[in-house]
Amino acid sequence: MPEKFGFKLDLKTTGPFLALITLIIIGMLVNDAFLSTGNLSNILARSSFIGIVAIGATFVITAGGIDLSVGAMAAFISGCMIIIMNSLIGTIESSVAIILLAIIASAGIGALAGLINGILTTKAKIEAFIVTLGTMGVYRSLITYMADGGTLSLDFSIGDIYSEVYYGDLLGLPYPAWVFLGVAIIGYVLLNKTVFGRHCLAIGSNEKVALYSAIHVDRVKTMTYMLQGMCVAIATIIYVPRLGSASGQTGILWELEAIAAVIIGGTVLRGGYGRIWGTVVGALILTLIGNILNLTDAISNYLNGAVQGIIVIAAVYLQRGAWRRNKQ
Repeated sequence: MPEKFGFKLDLKTTGPFLALITLIIIGMLVNDAFLSTGNLSNILARSSFIGIVAIGATFVITAGGIDLSVGAMAAFISGCMIIIMNSLIGTIESSVAIILLAIIASAGIGALAGLINGILTTKAKIEAFIVTLGTMGVYRSLITYMADGGTLSLDFSIGDIYSEVYYGDLLGLPYPAWVFLGVAIIGYVLLNKTVFGRHCLAIGSNEKVALYSAIHVDRVKTMTYMLQGMCVAIATIIYVPRLGSASGQTGILWELEAIAAVIIGGTVLRGGYGRIWGTVVGALILTLIGNILNLTDAISNYLNGAVQGIIVIAAVYLQRGAWRRNKQ
């Protein structure tokens, strides 16, 4: 009957949104505190970190790549930011100026880290999985060395001012949520309304055909990794004021959560198809799962990583099944 009237439900597009609505209903049922202002603000702020990183990952995956270094990269950038801010105290009187300089440095480090991943992948012709697995180890070791095996802490004089970036709000929404929204809008425009976005889709669909079509494949793929690095830097900028510290444990499992958000949102792991708003919903879904686990005693919240891992495997399996059906 639906097909007779030209209507067909596209689960690939609507599935993540339906899952999000279902989780919201479950959250309302398991605990009355779910809809409290504090809890909703926490969900939006927490999802912003992974969501921003996942938006960068959407470009990388759409173009046929992968980046496993994002969590370690976030830890390294966090450590660099804290060291820069602490070292500038007493040299520069304005705390705001110190924070702005650290933010600029963070963006530069993120872009450089992405550039390194991109060059090693495209010019050195090393598999992205191997490159980013290697840089993940490098960044994680560097932050551990910088913290001397412990924790780097932001000076209180800066931390009290910088904390507003995380804990402040505008029109009732936390600042991280506004940053997340802004990055999502920019990401959507880049992927769907620009030549760069079309080239990402073409490369992910068939890299050889894209090369024969005069697309600068190496340049575009390198730019996706730089975008990923920039997104990690932005996420780090709004993450540091949350705890005011960095260690070798910072950003653990961020790569899993980012990839999970991308895949849950409908972006194809094989490349060639990406959905920014789907990624946004995927990040919200992952955060809601963790939040619901915290609000109920049915399942330990320590199993959050296990749940995310199962979701990734299931999502990839379903994608592969759909891809095979489309080929038949």
